Amino acid sequence: MVYMKVENRKAPGVTKCKDTLFRWGTRTYIMGIVNLSPDSFSGDGLVSVESALEQARKMVEDGADIIDVGGESTRPSSNPVSVEEEIARIVPFIKLASKVLSVPVSVDTYRYETARQALDAGADIINDISGLREAPGLEKLAAERSVPIILTSNERGQAVTNIMEAITGNLKKLISAATEAGVLPENTIIDPGIGFGKTPEQNLEIMRRLDELKKLKRPILLGTSRKSFIGKVLSTEADDRVEGTAATIAIGIVKGADIVRVHDVRHMGIICRMSDAIVRNADGSD
Repeated sequence: MVYMKVENRKAPGVTKCKDTLFRWGTRTYIMGIVNLSPDSFSGDGLVSVESALEQARKMVEDGADIIDVGGESTRPSSNPVSVEEEIARIVPFIKLASKVLSVPVSVDTYRYETARQALDAGADIINDISGLREAPGLEKLAAERSVPIILTSNERGQAVTNIMEAITGNLKKLISAATEAGVLPENTIIDPGIGFGKTPEQNLEIMRRLDELKKLKRPILLGTSRKSFIGKVLSTEADDRVEGTAATIAIGIVKGADIVRVHDVRHMGIICRMSDAIVRNADGSD
C-alpha cells in the first residue's frame, strides 16, 4: 500500500498532558469546543455547567482528545465580560470536568487570573487567542505549571498585506517569548489564528499555505470550525457549515495540522480518520 508523504510533518517530541501522550505526527488530534458564553458566534453557547458537562462527555465519546472551554465569545463584535464573570462561568465546569473526563481540559482565555484559577481547578492547557498581547505573563504561568500553551497569531487591529509573512514573524516572536519563559518546545503549540484579524481571502490563503508553518517545528492547531470565511464562500449561516468545515479539516491535515479545534466532533472525527489514512502510514509514523 502506498501512502502520501507530507514533508516535515513531525513536530518535536511527545507532549504529556494529564494521562494523554500526544505523539505529534502520528495522527490528528481533535479538540472539542465547549462554549459557556451565551453569545457564541456559532450559536452553541451554553449557560449551565450541567449542560456543558453533558456536551463534553458526548464529545469524548465521539472521539475528542481535548475539551476546550471558554467563557467569553471571541467574535469581533462581542462585548468582553469581566474576569470575575469569566471565572464564574468556567471554573465550576473545569472542577467537575477534570475529575470525570478522561481527556485533558484546555482553558480558552487571554486573562492571566482566569488561566491561573482554571489551572488550579484542574485545567491542563492554556489556549491564548490574543497572542500574549492581553496577558504577557501567560507564558510564564505555563512554564511554572509545566503545561502546554497554545499561541495564536492574532492580527486584529493591524493592517496586514503579506499575511503568511506576518503570521510567521508573529509566531516566531511568540515561540521565542515562550522559550525564554521556560516553556518546553513540545509544550508550545502554534495557531495561525484563522479569523482573527484576517480577511476571508487571507483565511483561504492561510489554508493553502499552512504547511509553511512546519518550519517553525512546533505542533500546529487549526481552528476553522463554522467560521465566517466558510460562510462567505458557501453563503451559509454558522450552524450550516459542517461540510465546509470538513473540507478545511481535510486540507488542513494534508498541509500539516496536528490538532483541529471543532464543534462537530463526531463528523470531523470521520474526516480526520480518513485523511490520516491517506496521508500517514498505517502504524501512524511517517
